[in-house]
Amino acid sequence: MATKIRDIMTGSPTAVSPQDDIVSVARRMRDEDIGNVLVAEGDELRGIVTDRDLVVRGLAAGGDPGSTKVGGLCSDVTATVGPDDPPERAVEIMRERAVRRLPVIENGRPVGIVSIGDLAVEKEGSALADISAAKSNL
Repeated sequence: MATKIRDIMTGSPTAVSPQDDIVSVARRMRDEDIGNVLVAEGDELRGIVTDRDLVVRGLAAGGDPGSTKVGGLCSDVTATVGPDDPPERAVEIMRERAVRRLPVIENGRPVGIVSIGDLAVEKEGSALADISAAKSNL
């Protein structure tokens, strides 16, 4: 069982600019086979945007795919964890904030993302662990 966030997080997170349009971000997610990216301006973390955000807050809200910027769609980062924090800390924050993923910050810079799925894989035998550990069907 993992004792630190660094043992279960997804490292080297993909970051995009708040000025990037939703089409280019969606293509990047497709090409990298990921469902979320960090939104950053220089070294400043502005938020997280998910594939669902692109659809619900962007396309379904009537946004023009070529001109709608992800900076207006992303969720603000309300909490983070450090790579040396215990996984239980991430669980606690996710429960309190009702979020499914947290940026992992070290020395003021994002070094990873930990998701509810990452944490679930650690809890062997649960249905969510089995689903999270399964190979992608894409």
